Amino acid sequence: MRILAAALIAVVLWGASPVAAKIAVSSLSPMMVAILRTVIGGLVALPLAMLLRIPLPADKAQRRLLVLSGFCGFVAFPLLFTLGILHTSANHASMILAGLPVFTGLIAMTWDRKRPAVAWWIGCTIAIAGEALLIFGHGLDGATRASIRGDLLVLASNVFASLGYVAGGRLEREGYSAMGTTFYGVGLYALVLWPLLFIVEPGTAPLTVPTGIWLSIVYLAVGVTIVGYVLWYWALGQGGIARIALLQ
Repeated sequence: MRILAAALIAVVLWGASPVAAKIAVSSLSPMMVAILRTVIGGLVALPLAMLLRIPLPADKAQRRLLVLSGFCGFVAFPLLFTLGILHTSANHASMILAGLPVFTGLIAMTWDRKRPAVAWWIGCTIAIAGEALLIFGHGLDGATRASIRGDLLVLASNVFASLGYVAGGRLEREGYSAMGTTFYGVGLYALVLWPLLFIVEPGTAPLTVPTGIWLSIVYLAVGVTIVGYVLWYWALGQGGIARIALLQ
């Protein structure tokens, strides 16, 4: 029951991310939003990791998984997603993100060298066909401000997010804590991305950015990046990656 509750809370938190990202990119560039959500997340995560005395992964294999999950979840996904949301609607982005279980399950089973059941393939085929219709069938949805370019960027972000989920879930399954995976993952890439804040939009003064934009970024940084990922990694590791991914 706790596993299911943790996964559902993460899904609810992430459900609002397309709207929050859409609000944020109305005043800042997608690159700036992607960097800020990771840097602010890192400013919260690293002190927490030190306060709680969470150890780093013990061996090289776990450290590689940490680097992979961090890059996918806190660099590639937010960058591609915020670039995509600039060119598509929040509704389209939300529906495309609904395809995450397909990619997560496929990557997890490929990683573990398992053969999916026929019913799983049928379900995936239907889901992928729906995604294709959504992306390329804009003639049926002319009222929205969506584009194939934006939808494809969001779709690409799905792949990286799913790979990050699998790597993070495997870390939890191997005994490394979900908090460690999240806190050190976002903290590592916050340090990497921090210098870019002064390059991407050097003339932007924080006080000139509307409060609503900052609230959206803080939600993405703390609610989505910190709380959501801790709960999701823990649920994936405890309940099985392919099975829990279906909840998303």
